[in-house]
Amino acid sequence: MPPARATERARRRTTVSIAAAVSTLALVMIGTSACVVIHTPAVPDNATPIAAPDEARLQAEKMIAALAERDRRLACVQSPAVMEYTAGDQHVKAKEDITAKRPGNLRVEAMSPFGVALLLAAQGNDLAIFEPGQNRFMRGQANADTLYKYVRIPMAPTDAVGLLMGLAPPAFALGSSANTVSNDGAMLVTTFGDAASGTHALGFSDGNLAMVRDTGADGRINYEVRYSDYRDIGGVMFPYVVDASFPAAGSHVTFHYLRPIVNGVIPDSTFVLTPAPGATLMNLSFDDGGAFSNES
Repeated sequence: MPPARATERARRRTTVSIAAAVSTLALVMIGTSACVVIHTPAVPDNATPIAAPDEARLQAEKMIAALAERDRRLACVQSPAVMEYTAGDQHVKAKEDITAKRPGNLRVEAMSPFGVALLLAAQGNDLAIFEPGQNRFMRGQANADTLYKYVRIPMAPTDAVGLLMGLAPPAFALGSSANTVSNDGAMLVTTFGDAASGTHALGFSDGNLAMVRDTGADGRINYEVRYSDYRDIGGVMFPYVVDASFPAAGSHVTFHYLRPIVNGVIPDSTFVLTPAPGATLMNLSFDDGGAFSNES
């Protein structure tokens, strides 16, 4: 046999063998792949996924616990402040010296360019007001009506003190679990109560109390307070800005604290006023449209 023809036949046999090997390998791979598919365990139709923890609620519980601890540590505050009040077309801006001590002690000195224009002191249910310009001394009951007239806060003394100090109001049960937890932008909002009885809401931002809102059973907001510009004062975070809206009264008041002192020594006598010599003594009465009655 000529050498060239023998070489050609050998080449053909090699080509056929390689093709057969490739075909066999492909069949093996297909079979193996089919076996993998066939033997993959099926997921039961009734499988229940494991629920992830509610991070928002856990975070809310931590914020509420921290707020409760702050409430226990914060007893009083003293500071000059700039008060700005608006109601309808009325606008008042004044500098005040504010002293608030828990549970319901309050002293406010409203300043004018000529000195003290009005001095108010509330201790428990007792209210005293002195107007140096008229040398008039007034006494009455410390309640939402009198505090709104003279301090621009339509709240009872205990609630007013809490507002000025950035505390959760006494009606807000910090020891209980929130009914709902939600997000309002960057603020985490916890809500207590229900629509039938009214709700209390606490908002947190950057780990601090940022908002307090009280809503009545009729769905109307009684008040909403916003807190901002927190700073560390002796280990206690305190808001330098208190911004409160009172829709029912149609008013809005903002307090900008200038140099707050937290947990200083404040004697109880700070909240007791005595008439100046020769002062006109009067009783406050709101039963007859907010009139004054002369004691003498």
